[in-house]
Amino acid sequence: MSLLYLVSIMSRRFIGYRGYSFEELSKMSMEEFIELLPSKRRRALSRGLTHQQKKLLQKVRAAKRALKEGKTVTIRTHARDMTILPEMVGLTIGVYNGKQFIDVKIQPSMIGHVLGEFASPMKRVIHGDPGIGATKSSAYVPLK
Repeated sequence: MSLLYLVSIMSRRFIGYRGYSFEELSKMSMEEFIELLPSKRRRALSRGLTHQQKKLLQKVRAAKRALKEGKTVTIRTHARDMTILPEMVGLTIGVYNGKQFIDVKIQPSMIGHVLGEFASPMKRVIHGDPGIGATKSSAYVPLK
């Protein structure tokens, strides 16, 4: 192999999971894909899907059919523990964070992760200035 060939291969961005391209992953059966996952996710999926996860998978398959017809669909779910599968790529899934649904656009680089990783339940804390009467020392804060 020439050096130029190697540089051209490395300059292209490889999108895949554990050495398999996205096209190869999408052609795999569910059992073959489960074998590629880390032990925790592999064990969870091999034990079977929960009711919420089964419902989400049905919605994903229906949304894929709707996408082929040209419709845009956002799936809403509470199943934060669902592993992202290759068949979910390209969809928008609203993941519940405890207060609202956070829209997550599924990309090939997200395969193998869990939906809850992309919808944080915590918000950044922003402290304001102390108000009058908040504490004893705030009585001496000059008013604006």
